[in-house]
Amino acid sequence: MKPSLQVRLSQHLALTPQLQQSIRLLQLSTLELHQEVEQMLEANPFLEVDEEGAAQDRPMADATLAPPERSAATAEEWDSGDSTAASTSSASEAEPAGVDQLDFNSGSDSPDWDSGNEREDYDSLSDVSGARSNAVEDEDGDWSERSSLTESLNDHLRGQLLGMRLAGEDMLLVEALIDSLNEDGYLADPLEDVAERLAIELSVGDPSGAVPGEEEIAALREELTDRLRCALGWLQNLEPCGVGARDLGECLVLQLRECDRTEAQRVAILVCQGHLELLARRDMKKLMAATGADEDDIRDAQTLIRTLEPKPGRRFTRAEANIVVPDVIVQKAGRGWRVVLNPDVMPKLRINDLYAQVLRQHRSQRHGDAGGATLAVRLQEARWFVKNILQRFDTIQRVSQAIVERQKGFFTHGEIAMKPLVLREIADELGLHESTISRVTTAKYMNTPFGTFELKYFFGSSLNTEAGGNASSTAVRALIKQFVAAEEVKKPLSDSQLSTMLEEQGIQVARRTVAKYREALKIAPANLRKAI
Repeated sequence: MKPSLQVRLSQHLALTPQLQQSIRLLQLSTLELHQEVEQMLEANPFLEVDEEGAAQDRPMADATLAPPERSAATAEEWDSGDSTAASTSSASEAEPAGVDQLDFNSGSDSPDWDSGNEREDYDSLSDVSGARSNAVEDEDGDWSERSSLTESLNDHLRGQLLGMRLAGEDMLLVEALIDSLNEDGYLADPLEDVAERLAIELSVGDPSGAVPGEEEIAALREELTDRLRCALGWLQNLEPCGVGARDLGECLVLQLRECDRTEAQRVAILVCQGHLELLARRDMKKLMAATGADEDDIRDAQTLIRTLEPKPGRRFTRAEANIVVPDVIVQKAGRGWRVVLNPDVMPKLRINDLYAQVLRQHRSQRHGDAGGATLAVRLQEARWFVKNILQRFDTIQRVSQAIVERQKGFFTHGEIAMKPLVLREIADELGLHESTISRVTTAKYMNTPFGTFELKYFFGSSLNTEAGGNASSTAVRALIKQFVAAEEVKKPLSDSQLSTMLEEQGIQVARRTVAKYREALKIAPANLRKAI
């Protein structure tokens, strides 16, 4: 083939380093942003913390920089980029096996099992979900200091162990079991595994240097297993009651043995020793046959079991895991609502004037110096970083204010007044791309009169109504929760009945959709909500 030259015109999108940084900062959570700021402070000498601004509790300040103006060109540049929405990830805490359908609430003031509120998750009253948290109510408390002073479960148990008159070897065995506890207070490893691990450690640490044979290790392992059973008994006598249990049934039995000896206590022990599944299914006939108790005794045993703590180590878990710091705060303003940025999450940064002035003098005296050019690049990076952070919070505030304007009913009447809302509506209103709105609403939280919510919480699909309008899926879930809370405990509402009741309210929802919403609310099916 004969070589030839061709001219071809094409258009493509090029992201500048400044724009790439702005997009990356926008999708970071508050914690990730502060980590990014710390790294930038260490890497760039032209950046420093604005101590005066931090002392006066005002947002970021830079004498040489002004906040970015919201021009058409800036909005277009800011909104350029890929249209891939930012994705979120969630971690769910594993529950003890066999308790998916049981509901235990610590304390005597807990609601009845059959009240219809989140019965499948017995830990729901103490755990805070990722989407909603009321942990920020105490604004005056220093949560980091408070959590650091919280005694751990292991330290609490070791403190009690010091008061027991045990031989040195026995105390070491109990400490080995303490190290095998998980955060809920359950023994995570079987005694045989703990014994095998200790046998190997003792064999390796033999001062004579002799290598024991397999038979000797097996004999040592069997001896340690027997002694660990005694050590487990000592551990299970410590406070909190129920610690060191190997499963939920054993944990409850340990607590029941500390209760007064009554018929209800006897029946409750029988139920917890092997019939928790029947209790979860509310199978009265099989429970009566298995325990030999009558219906009243079964009910009394159920009431007693409700007062127990299924996770003895719950109160020793670190508090900061449940804290959500809001990025914006909604305040009442006349007849409406306004959004203000939370100053506690805004980094206080500025350009180091001394270094910047030295650089200007250096560049004026030495033209074309490679070192001065490198420092000039670092200065420009610092200015970009401060400007992008300012623009990040400006965009978060704009999006949050637009959400508040669309969901005014929620801030007055609660989630039952939530309206359907999609990302495109906010994007069209602000002149941004949907991917930008997705980045803004991911891992960003808003403090409202009803609690703290992720910004994504205010978006929901629409359902048709008989009047020809639309209802938000969030409002429908709130209605389902109200219906279940008001149902008769002996005749709980089925998914079909809930669908019919919603249709009477003018909302057309299929039974499968009701079941999906009910599961999202952690409400058990009708057969599991029925009172014994």
